[in-house]
Amino acid sequence: MPSALPDGEPMPADGALPPTALAGDRPLGFYVHVPYCATRCGYCDFNTYTASEVRGASRDTYADTLIEEVRLARKVLGDDPRPVETVFVGGGTPTLLPAADLGRMLAAIRSEFGLAPDAEVTTEANPESVDPAYLTELRAAGFNRISFGMQSARQHVLKILDRTHTPGRPEACVAEAHAAGFDHVNLDLIYGTPGETDDDWRASLDAALSAAPDHVSAYALIVEEGTQLARRIRRGEVPMTDDDVHADRYLIAEEALSAAGFSWYEVSNWATTEAARCRHNELYWTGADWWGAGPGAHSHVGGVRWWNVKHPAAYGEALAGGRSPGAGRELLTDEDRRVERILLELRLSDGCPLTLLHPAGKAAADRAVRDGLLDPAPYEAGRAVLTLRGRLLADAVVRDLVD
Repeated sequence: MPSALPDGEPMPADGALPPTALAGDRPLGFYVHVPYCATRCGYCDFNTYTASEVRGASRDTYADTLIEEVRLARKVLGDDPRPVETVFVGGGTPTLLPAADLGRMLAAIRSEFGLAPDAEVTTEANPESVDPAYLTELRAAGFNRISFGMQSARQHVLKILDRTHTPGRPEACVAEAHAAGFDHVNLDLIYGTPGETDDDWRASLDAALSAAPDHVSAYALIVEEGTQLARRIRRGEVPMTDDDVHADRYLIAEEALSAAGFSWYEVSNWATTEAARCRHNELYWTGADWWGAGPGAHSHVGGVRWWNVKHPAAYGEALAGGRSPGAGRELLTDEDRRVERILLELRLSDGCPLTLLHPAGKAAADRAVRDGLLDPAPYEAGRAVLTLRGRLLADAVVRDLVD
């Protein structure tokens, strides 16, 4: 089952935020969660539900329910003048909903808040859940970026992941999205699946690059407790991939993507140009504000983080009763925010400012430069930026720097 929500203080019934959270001029984004999937992938621990798991919550009325939360967001944020700069519809499989429903949710955000003239509007999509007509309808509704879950080009790897699309379909989707007028197209890849070889991974990268997206995300497979894949590994049905294999696959990805004209801008993300970067994810990584709408969605505004109830039925009941669907929240301290900035900004190609580091962290950063984990040139200019070797050990570097 999906992972549990964090602990926190109760959320006010009306969703009200402290006045201090509403001050400032940070960029504002919207995340929209669509929790439905045709089947549950064996590695996934996201807050998703198949048809048999959503008793009491109809897909047919989901857009209307979510629009109620958009209206609640407008009430909570009051006369905040900021237009929405990015919208990201994720899941789940958002494209299991009719394109018209995704368009209506976007229209509600536009109506309540306004969209910036250059707003980035993204949806995730399963390759088997869209066709040219669907993509054309999405583009007409205002979506200008799309992210397809490719994962692998090898059938036996997809089978281990319980992915239902056929090899070759994601590449065809990229062409269809371009034909529909999408400005930016991403392919998501996963490396380190049990049974995957280096050659399998190279084949997946080659297939992705042949499709000519302008953005590629490549993530190491994380085996989460409670998932079907974790149970299969525990029973000895499939092997566990070790960290050395993950490191080798990352280096293969960096070599292939760099040769194809992509540059890394976050440890797991590469883009052909600065315009092709995912601006919505950059909001997360740089501590901006976003409202997360939908069951289990997380939000952050002005140092307040909160999360919604997880089940679609409970989510709908709260909104129908005029209550916030928030399950809990936390007020971040200055120290919390300092640590989070280091955790997230260090993963970016711009790195994090050394002024965020305490003396122990600065001493650790000095050692990291000597050990080849931080780039000495930006370090001299006051920023900690990971080298390629540092990217392989990013979690360990961060742990030292937050002291």
